[in-house]
Amino acid sequence: MSDLSHHATTDITSHPDVAEMRERYARLLSGRQATALDGLVLLAGMYTAISPWVVHFRLTSPELAVNNLVIGLVLTVIGLGLTRSPERMYRLSWTCAVIGVWMIISPWVVTAGHRPTAGLIWNNVWIGAVTLALGLAATRLAMATGEPRESTT
Repeated sequence: MSDLSHHATTDITSHPDVAEMRERYARLLSGRQATALDGLVLLAGMYTAISPWVVHFRLTSPELAVNNLVIGLVLTVIGLGLTRSPERMYRLSWTCAVIGVWMIISPWVVTAGHRPTAGLIWNNVWIGAVTLALGLAATRLAMATGEPRESTT
């Protein structure tokens, strides 16, 4: 039988990468003023999801209502992820900018069979502009706190 009286410690403080991991995590969280930004992404997503009922276009343009609901739920999940777990989700912040661009063009793309109303267009353009601005700001913060790039030489 082997002697199990000496217990191996599971302390990783002696690991050579601990200092780098702590520095990167601290840089991500301290340099990330995006807590409020991430909360705004969450709120923009929630408003996008309920906008067909707020602006009253769910009956006149049901395809755009479904688009806004689905995109709003996706944006809400991204905002929630950025708020709850920024160290894991910060690389995904660029998708908010893409969603913002989609929201700007979606009244014309989704309602190709008929002409969208002015209120519907303004609603989605404003949502898209806000989401695009939040996505670009979150991406800028994520890039500022990102990992150093490896050289190719």
